[in-house]
Amino acid sequence: MTWRHIALFVICGSNVSLAHVQEAAPISPAVVEPDTAFEQRLAEERKARASLFALTPHKPNYLMLSNVAGAYEAEGHLQPWEIKFQISFKVDVYDGLLGGDVLFGYTQQSNWQMFNKAISSPFRETNYEPEIMWQFVLPHDEQHPYTRAMVFGVSHQSNGRSQPWSRSWNRVYANFIFEYEKFYFSLKPWYRIPEDSKSYPLDPAGDDNPDIGQYLGSFELTAMWARNDGKRMGLMLRNNLNFKGNNRGALQIDYSFPIKSKLQGYVQIFNGYGESLIDYNHSTRRIGMGVMLNNWL
Repeated sequence: MTWRHIALFVICGSNVSLAHVQEAAPISPAVVEPDTAFEQRLAEERKARASLFALTPHKPNYLMLSNVAGAYEAEGHLQPWEIKFQISFKVDVYDGLLGGDVLFGYTQQSNWQMFNKAISSPFRETNYEPEIMWQFVLPHDEQHPYTRAMVFGVSHQSNGRSQPWSRSWNRVYANFIFEYEKFYFSLKPWYRIPEDSKSYPLDPAGDDNPDIGQYLGSFELTAMWARNDGKRMGLMLRNNLNFKGNNRGALQIDYSFPIKSKLQGYVQIFNGYGESLIDYNHSTRRIGMGVMLNNWL
């Protein structure tokens, strides 16, 4: 998705006689365990952020073997089987700004044609996304029974390539996160920052993909079901809301399950536009299975 969710990670003597303890020792308050997946994520991130130079997970971190169809063949014939992985983290920049925290985030997603020896097993596409964000977490009380957090940010995403395969865009976005029992929802609308048109087709200074909004739309909706046994089921939806013309969008289904310790099994199914920047205007279909280090929650 985003449910960008927001932040934060899993954070919880003396040789005195029993008589002395009974007389003088104060009664310790009971430790309140997080009662929801969202609260647990917050507690974990608070613990991690207390460490100097701490990096905490941002979006899911995973590695998987996948089969993809419809991908843009920029430099030679592609094989359907490839390795896909994502690395994503965030770090504190400033705490307590207007009741929220300022964070820097970075996400890198790569598609590796590992088995394609005919073209030297290249990385078919790598997308880089640094972002700066302000996040505000609402208390879990009767006044805020469902709305849990708001995130506002600025994001740059590009594939770092030269013409004619250069792709990039800049956005300002908001992300609203909601909770209802074991279900979590994230609504992330954005506005693309306009760029100048190219003076000629391969102009490096102009807009590489002026029509990207027609394929990726202007919002992303994510939903997740967090079960007590650690299993997670997620759904991501994008759409350009153009129902009278060329309606385009994307659908992604995620399923993760505990394996051992913090390692999780992961299944991902994707269909639509924009799975990577080089494929923003190509409809792709992917199914993959692998391992995940962290989920949205």
